[in-house]
Amino acid sequence: MKNVDYIIVGDGYAAFFFAHQLILHQKSFVLFSADKKGASQVSAGIVNPLVLKKFTTFWLAAEQIEFLTKTVSEIETYTGENYLIQEKIHRIFHDEREKELWLMKAETDELKPFLNPDFETLETIINPFGTGEVNQSARLDVNGFFKGISAYLQDNEMVVKEKFDYSKIEGSSYDGFTFKNIVFCEGMGVRENPFFADIQVIANKGHHLKVKLSEKMKHQYTLKKKHFLFPLNNDIYYYGGTYDPNERENEIDDFKTEELKEGLSAFYPHDFEVEEVNYGFRPTVKDRRPIIGNLPEHQNYYIFNGLGARGILNGCYFSKELYEHIENGRELMKEVDLKRFNK
Repeated sequence: MKNVDYIIVGDGYAAFFFAHQLILHQKSFVLFSADKKGASQVSAGIVNPLVLKKFTTFWLAAEQIEFLTKTVSEIETYTGENYLIQEKIHRIFHDEREKELWLMKAETDELKPFLNPDFETLETIINPFGTGEVNQSARLDVNGFFKGISAYLQDNEMVVKEKFDYSKIEGSSYDGFTFKNIVFCEGMGVRENPFFADIQVIANKGHHLKVKLSEKMKHQYTLKKKHFLFPLNNDIYYYGGTYDPNERENEIDDFKTEELKEGLSAFYPHDFEVEEVNYGFRPTVKDRRPIIGNLPEHQNYYIFNGLGARGILNGCYFSKELYEHIENGRELMKEVDLKRFNK
């Protein structure tokens, strides 16, 4: 038997950011990865402190972005790469009323740090009312993040690339391992977990396109109108993603693909080719808060789930909250505590 402090089940943002906390605090662990692309791996990686439909912010936005910046720098110390791409979001305005609303909200204490009052008109795209820049926005190099940390885990024999078999877990042992704590970070895979099968996680399906543009952008921004557009590599751009909470089919929806193509054509007036269509199922919660906690009958069995569309910010910030709760007994925030569903 190999003794470890933790077993982590999963390989998305929740799992990798929690693994970082364990690396940071020199805890021994093994991470079980089914090595399949889930919602995290196909996500846009947008780091955005705003709800850009209404120009509002959200719970703990400033704290989460500050902590993400710190965390990515810590990860750089052992992967050799900083995966945070400092390209600002530019929101394309629909009309003059949106510009006026932006300026009005930019004067409030809550939104002043995020709404740049100086507008810009961009070449190549249709933007007759200009664009507004979101301060403190950025994006994560999603592919680099997962490849880099995966390589580190493999090099240090911290990962097992196989699907976790619940039938092999007995108390605090699993298939040749004994552990102090086990953390399930499975996203929608939690539905197969017999210990947390009743968790109220809702699948929110999202599609995105990878497109080749005939006219390249002359700026280094992430554009946002209905969806996000930003450069990847080899002249390929990401455009997406949709929010389809009522879809359950595990296949590409042609209607959503057409919706994305129409959305891109609305502000990009040149030809483009769709190179790839992807989708994933985000694990969301009705109250839009993550789920963290343990089982009363298995005190060392934990769940870290429900990160939703803000998987990077929620995964990063609350990985620290979970670590402090387990190791130092810090009380969980009531907004994310699993116990809130027992009322």
